[in-house]
Amino acid sequence: MTDTFDTPDSPKRARRGPRSMQVADRLRERILAGEIHAGERVNEARLSLQLGVSRTPTRAALHALAAEGLLDYETNCGFTVRSYSDESIAEAFEIRAVLEGLACRLAAERTPDPAVTDAFRRALAQGDEIVAGFRETTAQMEAYRQMNIAFHNAVMAAAENQMLEETLRLALARPASSLRNIVSFTQAQIRSRHDDHHRIFDAIQNGEGWRAELLMREHVTRIKSSQVRPQTAP
Repeated sequence: MTDTFDTPDSPKRARRGPRSMQVADRLRERILAGEIHAGERVNEARLSLQLGVSRTPTRAALHALAAEGLLDYETNCGFTVRSYSDESIAEAFEIRAVLEGLACRLAAERTPDPAVTDAFRRALAQGDEIVAGFRETTAQMEAYRQMNIAFHNAVMAAAENQMLEETLRLALARPASSLRNIVSFTQAQIRSRHDDHHRIFDAIQNGEGWRAELLMREHVTRIKSSQVRPQTAP
């Protein structure tokens, strides 16, 4: 079992392996955090200078992110951040709801791991502190973002299912459905989302798999509702 869910949304993802992987990790995080927007061109030469690496690993990283679906590539035009339709984003949230719900059920059925339980409690305590004095400042939003990632990582760590992690990674690779994307949350939504976290954790700790699954599905579905415009009938 791993003690973190090693996805693009992991705040402490290890910087190991080839230089191109390190470049891909850094660029992926910037895209998922919304620092580079949909439709924006990613210039290979400029990126190499910014990151202080040669163009060879940068080029390999860009092609890797294109294969993941984060970037589009056109001959003679280069790379741009891929744009996703509302329908595509909604699909990603729907998959997230099912997979993370399943992760909660599995977590509730497993013997609790003390290290993972501590990770849950740290995330919840941090969230409590943020919510208590929340004023929608940039620093608070970033702190909440990191806490949110830590909580969802703990869910996946508790589930102990590698295939589930790998499948969920695809849904999280779309910026709007990423765990990092909390920019549209209001103070009331932040408080509501964090209350969800407490209820989900309590259900997992009490071994109530069915309840934990339904709570997480509802949690992700409500986030989808705040991120995706409802479809209108023709």
